[in-house]
Amino acid sequence: MPDTARNDLEIYNTHAAQWWSDEIRWVRTLKNLVPGRLAWFDHHVSWEGAEVLDLGCAGGFMAEALTTRGARVTGIDPAEAAIAAGRARAQEVGQTIRYDVGVGEDLPYDDASFDMVVCVDVLEHVSDLRRVLAEVARVLRPGGVFLYDTINRNPVSRLGAITVAEDLLGLLPKGTHDPELFIKPEELRAALETAGLRPGPTKGLGPRGINRRGDFTFGPVPTRAVIYMGVAHKPEGVA
Repeated sequence: MPDTARNDLEIYNTHAAQWWSDEIRWVRTLKNLVPGRLAWFDHHVSWEGAEVLDLGCAGGFMAEALTTRGARVTGIDPAEAAIAAGRARAQEVGQTIRYDVGVGEDLPYDDASFDMVVCVDVLEHVSDLRRVLAEVARVLRPGGVFLYDTINRNPVSRLGAITVAEDLLGLLPKGTHDPELFIKPEELRAALETAGLRPGPTKGLGPRGINRRGDFTFGPVPTRAVIYMGVAHKPEGVA
């Protein structure tokens, strides 16, 4: 059963005012993950001119990066303060990004609204994984692409994502994750297929170095034991 003391999503509201300040180490960690994800995602899609939904966008790190790549981005997240931070940041840097408050289980968009849905650091937090994936499939256009990452469920991921990242190093606040909500790749593959999405390649994501501030930098890694990224497609001709 999920641990009610964990999966604390209120942290995204609590620290929203400092989201873009680089003052909080765990928020910098989330920011540093974006280039690592895109180092792999960029090989699978062309962002220029695409209508993209950033599902679980928080304060907008991925949304800003995708907009810089030429995508037309909509971000959605249940954390109202984080959404406000994203809107303020977009206005400050002169980017056009739509930000909405909402949840993945009930997306407020018409069918076939997006060319791509990006969903990172989210699936291991949602209340109903299958419903979220069904909503992703619904809002994707035929031939659309779903790009994601999530955390594997095994002793190694529990050690890495909770014991080390939360409890020892403080890369994330304690209680951020509930290991019972982590998702094995074969489970996610089955859920994607049930939603009508065609699973594609997957790849590990992990630390690749340390920057001048002493923070980890990230990129694709050979092992999927902790974090893994993936791509899935909505078949052509499917409404």
